[in-house]
Parts: sequence; C-alpha cells; structure tokens
Amino acid sequence: QVQLVESGGGLVQPGGSLRLSCAASGSVFTVYTMGWYRQTPGKRRELVAAITPDITTNYADPGKGRFTISRDSAKNTVYLQKNSLEPEDAAVYYCYAEVKIIGGPRYTSWGQGTQVTVSS
Repeated sequence: QVQLVESGGGLVQPGGSLRLSCAASGSVFTVYTMGWYRQTPGKRRELVAAITPDITTNYADPGKGRFTISRDSAKNTVYLQKNSLEPEDAAVYYCYAEVKIIGGPRYTSWGQGTQVTVSS
C-alpha cells in the first residue's frame, strides 16, 4: 500500500497565503499524476489542480492565477501554493496520487485531508 500524508493546512486571513504538502510513502512504487481536490460540507469533492510526472499542470477555475501546483518527484511529494486566499477557498483539501506497486495494478491513493480555514 502507498500512503499519502498531508500537511500545511490551518487558519489564514483573507488575502493570505498557505502552502500544502503531500508526501507518498510505502512499498516500492511508481507515482504518476498527483494533485489536489477540495470539499466543503454538502458539496461534491472538486478538483483543484493536478500535475503529471512531466510537470504538465491542470488547474480548475477557482484556483487559476492564484494557486500553483508543483512536485518533487525524488521525494514523491506534491505541493500546492495558495495565494490571495478567499473565504470561498475554505475547505478540506485532499491530495491524491495515481500509483503502481511493482507487480500490482495502478490505482489512486488518497490522503486523509487537511482543513483550510479562511477567516479574519
């Protein structure tokens, strides 16, 4: 199994910045696309951003121009730098990674979620 551990959530004022991190660990494995989703109570989980192994990025509309996704493939870690945060950005942020353990199938692993609160 591959585990994802997130960090970096918390309380930030409107207009502030926050950086989320997510590291994958476990058995010998290969990591493909990594990314972030977010979810607020009563709503479906929505994509925030994704990044492929060749550093092709994809952003959903809410974060375009304000969020930057990056990865350190040597550390199997993905980051989400969030600037100019708005109250609407408050949510639980989940990282995910498409992974494959040697000899096993390719599947999607999820982190446990990290809460981001935007409030003055």
